[in-house]
Amino acid sequence: MNKVILMGRLTRDPEVRYSQAAEPLAIARYTLAVDRRFQRRDNSGNEQTADFISCVAFGRNGEFAEKYLKQGTKIAITGRIQTGSYTNKDGNKVYTTEVVVEEQEFAESKNASGNNGGGYQQEDRPAPGNASADGFMDIPTGLTGNDLPFK
Repeated sequence: MNKVILMGRLTRDPEVRYSQAAEPLAIARYTLAVDRRFQRRDNSGNEQTADFISCVAFGRNGEFAEKYLKQGTKIAITGRIQTGSYTNKDGNKVYTTEVVVEEQEFAESKNASGNNGGGYQQEDRPAPGNASADGFMDIPTGLTGNDLPFK
């Protein structure tokens, strides 16, 4: 089975091209910075806290990336790993590994990412009634166990 699930932030805006076929196909390429659970020192003594994963999205997924994704956007993707190789202009063989995106979705709200454009503004939200300092509503006094909506 070849299945990958990743969550991370785009390192830059997706690069989108269209195929030259009779019906052009969107091909979006982007890199996800995926945080590591544990830090690791590289050869120069620097700590690496993220991996940078190359991703490619075709068709409708590519169009979605072009329209909605931008640098810094946190997304979750599922897909499969694809390897390949080519010979560069110097005659050296280059090996590639990338994730072919099968599904992608936002992993945080627009407000959480700092982009409030056209979204639900914090000041527009209704204040919770009877909320205590911890954000939970106080249970009114005088209620019995039968009056509560849960058991």
